[in-house]
Amino acid sequence: MDGQTLMEKISAKFPGAVKGSVDRFGQLEIQLNADQVPAVVKFLRDDAETAFDMLIDLVALDYSAFPNHGEGRFGVVYLLKSLKLGHRAQLKTFVDEGDPTVPTISDLYANANWLEREAYDQVGVKFSGHPNLKRILNHHEFVGHPLRKDYPITRRQALSANASLMDEMDVRLEEKGWI
Repeated sequence: MDGQTLMEKISAKFPGAVKGSVDRFGQLEIQLNADQVPAVVKFLRDDAETAFDMLIDLVALDYSAFPNHGEGRFGVVYLLKSLKLGHRAQLKTFVDEGDPTVPTISDLYANANWLEREAYDQVGVKFSGHPNLKRILNHHEFVGHPLRKDYPITRRQALSANASLMDEMDVRLEEKGWI
């Protein structure tokens, strides 16, 4: 399914959800309103004509070095693939620095759980409804978000306390029936 057809399909099902599109090296990037992301992604996953059964990646980007791009400071990009049909989709939404929040899709794709945590940890984008939104790569005492353009890369931080991961381990142990 080509990007234009996909964008028309989304627009017909979710009037007002699509904000625009940009051709990115032959791949149409469909830009969505942030509050519509979960509904659109669920539709694209469950619809037989699109069948996007794989979330390839989810990344957050800081656009503060591009002040004239006309959107919020942060972009969140979703790369989807249909293993069955062989096509791909690229979705993007923008959020403002004052409220960098996007609804979670962790209930739709299991790997979104960790990808959203990475985007939160590194860039500071929050995912409302996420079951355990906390740092995943940086130390829990770390202050700031190192992939923001204004983060001072030479900043040093003394980190001392160990973090308990039992809140994550208990869930997995329960799933296995070990506790």
